[in-house]
Amino acid sequence: MESTSLVLSVVSMANMGILGILIVIFGKMYGNTKAQLPLGMIVVAGMLFLHNVIGAFAYFSMEAIFSHEIFPYMLGVGIAELAGLIIFLKITLD
Repeated sequence: MESTSLVLSVVSMANMGILGILIVIFGKMYGNTKAQLPLGMIVVAGMLFLHNVIGAFAYFSMEAIFSHEIFPYMLGVGIAELAGLIIFLKITLD
């Protein structure tokens, strides 16, 4: 595996880890309150989780067709998502 695909996969897996934590937190909130907002957040986090699963799989399996010129942009998007998820997790835990 090339280093670019490895870096993109690691960022996607970090995003999946944070999204998994958020899904568990929102699941507990929904179990306690039966409010609709945590249920909606589970759906949103689940879709983002699926997005990252597909992305990580693509980086592993189709690295030969990825252009090296697009790597900085893809990495920027992944890191921006990771930063947003970290902030979202911090806000959720407060």
